[in-house]
Parts: sequence; C-alpha cells; structure tokens
Amino acid sequence: CLVELKLGADMPMTIPEQVIQSLIVWIDENIHRQLHIDDIAKHAGYSKWHLQRIFVHYRGETLARYVRSRRLEIVAEELLCSDERVLDICLKYGFESQQTFTRIFTRHFKQPPSLWRKTHQHDELVG
Repeated sequence: CLVELKLGADMPMTIPEQVIQSLIVWIDENIHRQLHIDDIAKHAGYSKWHLQRIFVHYRGETLARYVRSRRLEIVAEELLCSDERVLDICLKYGFESQQTFTRIFTRHFKQPPSLWRKTHQHDELVG
C-alpha cells in the first residue's frame, strides 16, 4: 500500500509507516504486559507475518527484538530510579523469572542488573 498521508509540509508518511509508529506507542504503553506477536498483530490489524515484514522494513529490526530491547531499556531506567528489588522489577515487566531476566539483561548490557544498578546509580550521583 503506497498511499501517503501528509503529516507536515514536507513529511509524508505511508500508511504502513503510520501503523508502525502508532504500534510503537501502543507497545510502550503496554510494555509491562506479556506482549506476544499474535496479540500485537491483532492490535495492528495485520497478520503476524505481514506485520513482521513491514516492521523489519521500516524499523530495520524484528518486532520481537524491538519489544525485548525496549523492555530492557525501560527496566534499566527503573533500576536507576527506584529502590525496588531486581526480582520485583523483572516480574513487573513480564519476565518469567529472575534467572531468565538476569541472563537477558547481562547479554544486552554486559553486566548483571544488580551490578549495572550499582555502577550507574553512582554515575548518576557523580554526574
């Protein structure tokens, strides 16, 4: 579909781009829930296969990778801004266990969550 919507004088956006943009907002608003590809596709009104194709085309990454990365970014921020236990934060954002969360977080940030929190809270206090 190549229909364009005018969002500004020089900023045309195709309908699939608009769908992806509104979907990103919806994902951010629902990031604390378990977000499955089927549910996201249903919300967007596309088949999961088509949605994944257009998402990769416009974002350059898979939908699953985007959701995982976005969730980790939000969790990392919450680790700095709250005194909640790591376990409580990981469960709040839909991770199945602290062990799974720690493995994924460490792979992404190259440090386990507790060390990352300690290191970066210090950076926040100094900077």
